[in-house]
Amino acid sequence: MAIAEPTKPASQASDSHVEGGDYLAKRTLKTGTAGWILLAGLGISYVISGDYSGWNFGLAEGGFGGLLIAAILIAGMYLAMVLGMAEMSSALPAAGGGYTFARRALGPWGGFATGTAILIEYAIAPAAIATFIGAYVESLGLFGITDGWWVYLAVYVIFIGIHLTGAGEALKIMFVITAVALVGLVIFVLAALGKFDASNLTDIAPTDAAGASSFLPFGYLGIWSAVPFAIWFFLAIEGVPLAAEEAKDPTRNVPRGIIAAMGVLLLTGAAVLVLVTGAGGAEAMQESGNPLVEALGDGTAAKVVNYIGLAGLVASFFSIMYAYSRQLFALSRAGYLPKTLSITNTRKAPILALIVPGVIGFLLSLTGQGAMLLNMAVFGAALSYVLMMISHIVLRRREPDMPRPYRTPGGVVTTGFALVIAALAVVATFLVDSTAALWCLAVFALFMVYFGVYSRHHLVANSPDEEFAALARAEEELG
Repeated sequence: MAIAEPTKPASQASDSHVEGGDYLAKRTLKTGTAGWILLAGLGISYVISGDYSGWNFGLAEGGFGGLLIAAILIAGMYLAMVLGMAEMSSALPAAGGGYTFARRALGPWGGFATGTAILIEYAIAPAAIATFIGAYVESLGLFGITDGWWVYLAVYVIFIGIHLTGAGEALKIMFVITAVALVGLVIFVLAALGKFDASNLTDIAPTDAAGASSFLPFGYLGIWSAVPFAIWFFLAIEGVPLAAEEAKDPTRNVPRGIIAAMGVLLLTGAAVLVLVTGAGGAEAMQESGNPLVEALGDGTAAKVVNYIGLAGLVASFFSIMYAYSRQLFALSRAGYLPKTLSITNTRKAPILALIVPGVIGFLLSLTGQGAMLLNMAVFGAALSYVLMMISHIVLRRREPDMPRPYRTPGGVVTTGFALVIAALAVVATFLVDSTAALWCLAVFALFMVYFGVYSRHHLVANSPDEEFAALARAEEELG
């Protein structure tokens, strides 16, 4: 039953209305399609391309030492953030994920700001991954392709088409691809151990920067500059709660899935960072489009990892499409973005929510600038992390009695740590490529103008996320 919105302060005012039953009937996802193992696979799938390519550009910013320190800080941030999101997803299971949490904690402005930041991340990340897929395909000489844009177009068309067949089918295909990609990492680790040489870790010549050494060739500032690339080891794992409406028993399985995925990614990220650099050398790996393959050199293992590495990139590309479509679906269903974007087909897949960001991502991939696109995706991600961690802290303080089947160990101290590191990460994106970060900031500002001028006056009161917020206000008034 729809819950009418109580009176709000003028500073938080937004106009909403109740849509008829037919409205939500056309905007329904298929429920009960994923247990915690499939959700853990989804979390790994989001991220696993980051093990195969992209992170190594951080060697050019901080050297091995700078990237290592940045990776340790970022791993701590993600672990703390995942524990906070596990709590919020158990309390507020909806397809909006981070946007749903922020909507409840920070109101419509904060909710939309968080959802917009996540959309920027998820729309751009596949474009970056597409350029890496192109590099792997070209290195393999598949189909005689030498120009990457054909690859970009093919992967967008094929995988959007698969997603349109429905979530259950798409997630199962994703799970198989992810399993293959994990096998590829195991093969790489076994092969790289025999080629490891500790001297390769520090073969970048020190600069004259403050604090420069063989361990930190670009000095102390290099640690900060390497942060956006360290994020690539874990980027998008926060998308697991977006599957809440399609999961079995989401209050239990979403927290279990995201925590299990984080555990696996901590192991794979550490192994890849040390072994790629130790086998191939920091200087040689800092600009490589397929670092795992180049670190192994010629040989059977390198060829096998090259083919399987393509599966790893495809896994993340495929799963982040799922994430951007669900985030866009939730924002559209609630009226924050044009409502036609949330209409689902007969297989309960959101049609335009899959296609529109796909077109934008394809156009961005044509730049061929994987490192630049990576930095842009990280800007959106880090900004959303700041807002989500603030949301956790606010909900703990303001709604201590809200039912939470899972509670974050350490409470607000844990998410407070994640908040500080995420804020530093936002600034770090400007150190790496200020132009790219400013473009993202401009896009973010345009979305907020759209909300302020138009969409906040057309919200759907009986959408799940707005009902969560209305319940909170009603309970607060009764209390």
